[in-house]
Amino acid sequence: MSRIAKASNIQKIDEILYEEWVQAGSFVKIIILLVCLLIFILGIIISIFMPEELAFLWIISGFVSIFIFLMYWNFRRLKIIITNTQIEVRYGIFNHKRIPLINITNCDITKARFKTYGGLGIRLGLDGSSAYNTDFGEAVKLYFQSGRPFLFSTRNPQRICKLIKEKMN
Repeated sequence: MSRIAKASNIQKIDEILYEEWVQAGSFVKIIILLVCLLIFILGIIISIFMPEELAFLWIISGFVSIFIFLMYWNFRRLKIIITNTQIEVRYGIFNHKRIPLINITNCDITKARFKTYGGLGIRLGLDGSSAYNTDFGEAVKLYFQSGRPFLFSTRNPQRICKLIKEKMN
């Protein structure tokens, strides 16, 4: 496979060595569903018992449910692309990291732990790293010559670290 490198990178054809979509964990899906369902049920209950006085709450609960659903839709998965020259991690519409492989000094397999990152999504860790994590499972942590380490969720951490280490040498 090949693709054209975009953005500020030099326009050239770069072979894709690895590509993966990492879905949000089941826990996240269940929580989002339960929150939207709870808001919807509360809106119905309020509109039944106090239709005129609190009708605006039905509208507000609808907008809140739609907002939560759109946030989930945006951050439901991340995409990892590794080429000969860079690794790209996309998480949502606006969060893309393009990291040249020559800037990476080390690659470790780890777990995205709640006690380090305090939740899921785009996070800053207590260890000074930044993260794109979709669940509290396996992840890859990249270290750089300068700057904070970067962690991202994956289902194949061994394969990703092996590819990165091969390209680093």
